[in-house]
Amino acid sequence: MTQPFGSAPLEPFPIKVIADVMCPWCFVGKRRLERALERLPHIEAVVTWWPFLLDPTIPPEGMDRGEYLQKKFGSSDGGEMYLALREVGREDGIEFAFDAIERSPNTVDAHRLIYWAGDPKTQDAVVERLFQLYFLEGADISDPDVLADAAAEAGMDAEAVREKLADDRDRDTILKMVEEMQKAGVNAVPAFVLGGKRAVVGAQPVDLLQEQIELAEEEFRAERYEPD
Repeated sequence: MTQPFGSAPLEPFPIKVIADVMCPWCFVGKRRLERALERLPHIEAVVTWWPFLLDPTIPPEGMDRGEYLQKKFGSSDGGEMYLALREVGREDGIEFAFDAIERSPNTVDAHRLIYWAGDPKTQDAVVERLFQLYFLEGADISDPDVLADAAAEAGMDAEAVREKLADDRDRDTILKMVEEMQKAGVNAVPAFVLGGKRAVVGAQPVDLLQEQIELAEEEFRAERYEPD
């Protein structure tokens, strides 16, 4: 939409992504969102990441991966679900290395790190690296050293992150944010909140995401720049 003559600069279009970095569909959803936005260069979007706990029953130290998958899917290797996910991943440029994963993590600390990242670009870099570490390299993303290294790669202060991870600061904040998302009706991820109102749930096709972003952006602009 064209900026009204003589008005203030257009406000960036907000996209809130509710996700968990141990969720493979969230990694797929991130790739599809990126492709949808690449098709819409005229839309200045600001993407922020919000926490969700795919399985809040996982203990703080994590669980053996085979044990977790057996409990969740009835198969220690994820069975047909993971076979299908591998194919989906390849279509979106993700080579899932599920066999390399030894631990299913509790992701509260990973979400704390994302929260501390602050600005959207750093947040995105942290989220991307956590997805890569877990799904491509099989790293334990509940390990403070792994998280500190990821922070450093995203341009954050690794030692400051280590210090924060050593205590409980902002843990309650993350849990409250998760609770807020659940109260708002989010019970599956990824979930994309477009412009504060329109929501898309699931790793939907790129065409659908593009369409919904365009519609939401038009609604967002109309609310702010309609003439009196």
